[in-house]
Amino acid sequence: MSDEEEINHEDEKGIINAEINDEMKKAYLDYAMSVIVSRAIPAVEDGMKPVQRRILYSMSLLGLKPNTQTKKSARIVGDVIGKFHPHGDASVYDALVRLAQDFSLRYPLVFGQGNFGSLDGDPPAAYRYTEAKMENIAMELLEDLEKDTVEMVPNFDNSVKEPVLLPGKLPALLLNGATGIAVGMATNIPPHNLTEVADAIIENIKNPSINNDQLCEIIKGPDFPTGGVVSGDMKDLYKTGRGKLIVRGKVKTESVKGKEIVVITEIPYMVNKSTLVTQIAEMVGNKKIKDVSDLRDESSKKGIRVVLELKKDANSKFVINSLFKYTRLQDSFNVNFLALVNGQPRVLDLKSVVDAYVDYRKKIIIKRTEYDLRKAKERMEIVEGLLIALKNIDDIITLIKKSKSAVEAAEGLMSKYKLSERQAKAVLETKLQQLTSLEVEKLKAEHLELTKQIAELEKILGDIKEVLKIIVREVSELKKNYGDERRTQVMGNFKEIKEKDLIQKKEVVVTITDKGYIKRLDIESYREQKRGGRGVIGSGLTDEDFVKQLLTCSTHDYLMFFTSRGRVLWLKAYDVPAAEKLSKGRAIVNILNLRDENITNVISVKNFDDYLFMATKNGIVKKISLSYFSKPRASGVRAINLPADNSDFLIGVDVVKKGQEVLLATKKGQAIKFAESEVRDMGRASYGVTGIKLDKGDAVVGLEILDTDAIMTITSNGYGKRTSIGDYRKTGRAGKGVINLKVSDKTGEVVKTVSVNDNDNLIITTAKGIVIRTSLHDIRVMGRAAQGVRIVKLGSDDHVADMARFFEDKEIEKVIEGQ
Repeated sequence: MSDEEEINHEDEKGIINAEINDEMKKAYLDYAMSVIVSRAIPAVEDGMKPVQRRILYSMSLLGLKPNTQTKKSARIVGDVIGKFHPHGDASVYDALVRLAQDFSLRYPLVFGQGNFGSLDGDPPAAYRYTEAKMENIAMELLEDLEKDTVEMVPNFDNSVKEPVLLPGKLPALLLNGATGIAVGMATNIPPHNLTEVADAIIENIKNPSINNDQLCEIIKGPDFPTGGVVSGDMKDLYKTGRGKLIVRGKVKTESVKGKEIVVITEIPYMVNKSTLVTQIAEMVGNKKIKDVSDLRDESSKKGIRVVLELKKDANSKFVINSLFKYTRLQDSFNVNFLALVNGQPRVLDLKSVVDAYVDYRKKIIIKRTEYDLRKAKERMEIVEGLLIALKNIDDIITLIKKSKSAVEAAEGLMSKYKLSERQAKAVLETKLQQLTSLEVEKLKAEHLELTKQIAELEKILGDIKEVLKIIVREVSELKKNYGDERRTQVMGNFKEIKEKDLIQKKEVVVTITDKGYIKRLDIESYREQKRGGRGVIGSGLTDEDFVKQLLTCSTHDYLMFFTSRGRVLWLKAYDVPAAEKLSKGRAIVNILNLRDENITNVISVKNFDDYLFMATKNGIVKKISLSYFSKPRASGVRAINLPADNSDFLIGVDVVKKGQEVLLATKKGQAIKFAESEVRDMGRASYGVTGIKLDKGDAVVGLEILDTDAIMTITSNGYGKRTSIGDYRKTGRAGKGVINLKVSDKTGEVVKTVSVNDNDNLIITTAKGIVIRTSLHDIRVMGRAAQGVRIVKLGSDDHVADMARFFEDKEIEKVIEGQ
């Protein structure tokens, strides 16, 4: 006995000795194929899964045609389970419900009476409450079923027969798509427009050599029942049978009572509307979607309408981009054109799917024609026999009267008039009323019609081109009867939504206080003050706090935060909390990852192509490439290696380009100008080199990268002046410098310097939180040794804390003109 025989040998007790690995493998493969073929994957021929096919066939047997009354879904489910589909009633009812949902199927096959679910994910009513019947379009799938066009096989208990496939005049696989998860594979076919599919089938028949690219010119892309906009590489998708589509809902803007609103009118396919609205609300709540004041769902039977009311002056474009970025208003649809071809799972391209439909319809039409020809010939035989009998009616009546039995009469007819057995039987069954001349003429007319019909049917069977003509005619009828406009708009590839697409680009003011509070305000929040004005309250600060740094930047800029310990952290300008003028803002420690350190400097950066130039209180300078900081990290990185005893700290950081000059200014009124090339490039771990030699008690208060006409200097007591850049002679670094401003008790020590041009504006902040915006028109240019003029009228116990350049902008010019 061989090893194989030994393994499969059955002993006397009926126990089979088998290798468990082989048995497990075989059992699993059998199970997998059962799920693939009998449950999850549709057939390419009729586009149906077994449960869908059985539901429609069972409804046909129940007589639930479009022109009849509906019947309880429980009756349908019971018939399907009892006769064809021995599985759970829930699975059958779920499949029936989906066939009736106009938001699930592009062309619903079942008409549902009652609650069949909704776009909000509401479940359908129990099957004892709902009723159903077939839609007109479903009859196209079943047409010619009675003409032996498909194979009929016994059901699970061999009591009745069911079709292996439906005749499938309707190309259902492409029209309604399919979704199913089997074992080791899955299918996800999107729905399509009937008009486009019909045109593609017709063109494919006319030009069999047509390729996928040409078919794509006809079938533009999927057409979802919920509409929306779809994007993707359609040619690659239809060529390979696989691909990823991006589906968006449709959004429009309206104006209601002077306020702009964003209205969602269509949502992506298979997206739950209620869940989408909840997701939008969450995104609005956590500030991912900004500038939304109210959200409500006004959807009705007329259609979807989800309304987002916007805040004053909000830009709807950025709100819409945020909806696409952060919610399922933009969703993906992963296509996998997997279907059963002759019972075997295959991934198909568009050409293969269309070819499979045409090939299957050819077989159906040929079988239908053969059936019709057979029936026509059978009827022709009877008609010819009756015509012979009517021609010899008197003799035949005499023959029948003399016959002792029907058998003898039939034999006599067959013998004397050469009739077949069927003809003889038909003659004997003829009623007396058929002997009238009118009936004779009807038989003659029928004979003529049958002759023509048989000739036409034989012509069809004798030429495949005739079969193809029939397919074209039937598909054209489908297009005429059920074709409609495309619902889903096909677009080119959507560009990736980046941060700049989510936030409106505008100039803002960012303030940082000594106590570590930060906030962002629009430029319009400040009004320009003439020289010597009192200003407006810019911060709702406590007496102990004051504005330490103020800068203007774009909402798209990066803010780089330099700490007292020499680290740098990043933040997008639009991520700085927006606040009103009287708000103190939000604590920086709650926004950034700080470690027992303070923010000493903040700069705004648009890109990371140039260099950073740093200066410390003790006159140390450092130049480092911005590329070291191009990859923001949540924990921050070290920018300069400062002394561990905190004896020195950063006073200024700015972006510098090759060839530019640098100016350092001290609180005692000294300044030094040198080329940036005097300082070599350094790494992040270095400390730097000497920029200016300081006298005892002096400290650096200003770092300027010179790209303007003059330097604006302001003192603690509100005195300031403009000095031409040309007045500062260029020296090497590490010198003592020259006089910048003559410091006295009246002026107070120098607080800040800023590079300015003639048409620039300044924002000056005091320790009490007073913010003054002023123009340089009334501040004349003075020499280096001058004390300057009063710029700000200060209250008691107040002093200037900071000054920043206000960059030229068209909006600012309008504000200035309106003052």
